[in-house]
Amino acid sequence: MIITIIIFILILTVLVLIHELGHFLVAKKFGIKVEEFGFGLPPRAFGIKIGETIYSINWLPIGGFVKLYGEDDPGIALLKRKGPETSRAFFNRPIWQRAAVVVAGVLMNFVLAVVILSYIFTQGVPTATGIVKIDEIVADSPAAKVELVKGDVIAKVNGENVKTIRELQSKIQPKIEETIVLTIQQENKTKEVAITTKKEVIEGRTVGIIGVALSDSVIKYYSILEAPIAGTLEAINLSWATVSGLAVMLWSWLILGQAPQGVAGPVGVAQLTGHVVRFGPMAVLSFAGLLSLNLAIFNILPIPALDGGRFFFILIEAVTRRRVNANFERYAHTIGMMILLALIALITFRDITRLLSGQPIIPTP
Repeated sequence: MIITIIIFILILTVLVLIHELGHFLVAKKFGIKVEEFGFGLPPRAFGIKIGETIYSINWLPIGGFVKLYGEDDPGIALLKRKGPETSRAFFNRPIWQRAAVVVAGVLMNFVLAVVILSYIFTQGVPTATGIVKIDEIVADSPAAKVELVKGDVIAKVNGENVKTIRELQSKIQPKIEETIVLTIQQENKTKEVAITTKKEVIEGRTVGIIGVALSDSVIKYYSILEAPIAGTLEAINLSWATVSGLAVMLWSWLILGQAPQGVAGPVGVAQLTGHVVRFGPMAVLSFAGLLSLNLAIFNILPIPALDGGRFFFILIEAVTRRRVNANFERYAHTIGMMILLALIALITFRDITRLLSGQPIIPTP
């Protein structure tokens, strides 16, 4: 339990600090004054001022922030000010610089995910082979009674192609004590073998089995040059899958009126961390990479108070060539933050209720 909490806090800390570091570094690069670099959300627990920036730890450990000079001040009043600090105000910088600062956090989370995935690829990852091979044959099983040997490839079941273990199981398991025909590739030869399945109860389900251990993948190791390419492609694929899942969830919720499933707050993520820890360091790293991608995608959504909301207002200014009313934008971000905090509170309450009742926070299919 203690290890899980420590790992969860470490993951959360790294993801938030990397995100805010993106805003911080790009702002510094453009000479924008950074007033505060905070971990967590106010109220402030303590802080230390180094140079012109306050580095703070805040009481609500659910995020972080970088406070930029002139980010939330009324734009017109700020621009009328005189003095050396005026040119360093966020609202006084070109549109492209402000946009770069806003999206820098999202990009940093994406880059972190790519780095993590790239490292995992160098350590070896299961890669689909497109064939189902017999690794072991159970003694006295249906497979042991016919001419099947270790290394055989099962190409077809009753004339239908199979390329994964799941496909093969979907065709064999419903056939309980029935005779099926397997097309076997054995070295350079192809033959058909008739085999009668055996009835077996697996996880409360009665299915047909033939008594073999199978594999449909191999462990592939990527070189230092190959891994970043593979890591980037995997990050893009995972991002697209996340966006697609989010779109389906929103459609089901807003259009069909179905309550969102698979949504968890900090408590739910902590519980998931506990499950992942059991599978070892590589699983924890993979989980951290996936969380980093989710954080990037969530933050780029065009919701006030998020990076995507701020970026949306900048895009409006770029298209219309007119600044959005600073007071209106500030109120929008304030209301957006209040709504987000309320949603987090509701989700956390639901997570705790499910946890106390022994239910899984994220239902499994």
